[in-house]
Amino acid sequence: MIADVQIKGSYIEVYDEKGKRISYMSASGKDVVGTAADFFVVEAGSYIETYYSNCKRNAYMSSSGKTVKGASGNSFSVKNGSYIEIYDKDCKRQSYRSA
Repeated sequence: MIADVQIKGSYIEVYDEKGKRISYMSASGKDVVGTAADFFVVEAGSYIETYYSNCKRNAYMSSSGKTVKGASGNSFSVKNGSYIEIYDKDCKRQSYRSA
């Protein structure tokens, strides 16, 4: 279970609820924009990517016109123009509403 994800120097580090580092990966060109219980969300260039706690990439989608608002539970939210969209960790849109 993920408790925290931080950029330290040139690495993205993933920590569990006991403060122990679970895994790490290069932070080059990446920005952590959301953390949920079992995945985290990264903006990398023109993509939004989701990663598991072991830093293995799960899924990705275009970030064109989208801004990640945050992640929680099994989903993350994105502002896309005048809409708020909810995606699962596989980057599949679950729902949307007017912002």
